[in-house]
Amino acid sequence: MRFPRTSIQIITLCGVLAAGVAVAQQATISSLRPTPPTQDETPPPMRPAIDASLREVRNYPEQPPVIPHDIEGYEVSANFNKCLSCHARAATGRSQAPMVSVTHYVDRHQQVLAQVSPRRYFCTQCHVTQTDDEPLVTNTFIDIDTLIGMSQDSE
Repeated sequence: MRFPRTSIQIITLCGVLAAGVAVAQQATISSLRPTPPTQDETPPPMRPAIDASLREVRNYPEQPPVIPHDIEGYEVSANFNKCLSCHARAATGRSQAPMVSVTHYVDRHQQVLAQVSPRRYFCTQCHVTQTDDEPLVTNTFIDIDTLIGMSQDSE
């Protein structure tokens, strides 16, 4: 099969662009790694999760809350979700855990369901355990309360 000359040029251009993106990603990744990604290294040990009874303050309105306890060994699969044994609507009276947000019961068509929506079923897609780790990069984020306070102080 023969491609018109312009198709070959487009394919070549796409290949060059893909290679450029790969090089740019490589530079970004290697700047966060202590060794180049082509070399094997022993990863640092996982930091233990912080078991905290206090909830962390969220930095922005739609930020998923962090998990304030260890979830090592929790099964979250298509067949079972250990998180829901405490955080489902029916379990919160017994467990005293916060119920998952009502948004988790809404499907992609905005229909309210009786059970957690399949798109919100795998908790660790959004929620992570809280650890006491040093950040990989400097965080320059300023939450809205601090920002409002700064603007009021300058008046």
